[in-house]
Amino acid sequence: MTTARAIQRTARQSPYKMRLVIDQVRGLNVNEALALLQFSKKHAALQISKVLKSAIANAEQAARNANESIDVDALYITHAIVNEGSPLKRFTPAAMGRATPMRKRTSHIEIIVTEKEGR
Repeated sequence: MTTARAIQRTARQSPYKMRLVIDQVRGLNVNEALALLQFSKKHAALQISKVLKSAIANAEQAARNANESIDVDALYITHAIVNEGSPLKRFTPAAMGRATPMRKRTSHIEIIVTEKEGR
């Protein structure tokens, strides 16, 4: 059983917005997930699809290195999470010469794909 993973760190979007998209694709077949992400209007879908394509390529490479055959159509997403990364700390001007802090949030995306049993 072939398993592969891909991680993107410090993606410049808040984890809350990313989790809305990743919850839709968790547990799906990779082809269905890519189709869903392609037609999604969310900006997070583009970044998540890049990580998913990387995980698929990692699975193909792992199978090639192990001298095994792999059916990409049999891959499905077993583990897909978005964690909070370190925020970018900035300041914006406020009234009476003050400055108020802003936290530009980042995300860590992790996707693990596995080949289905019983080929």
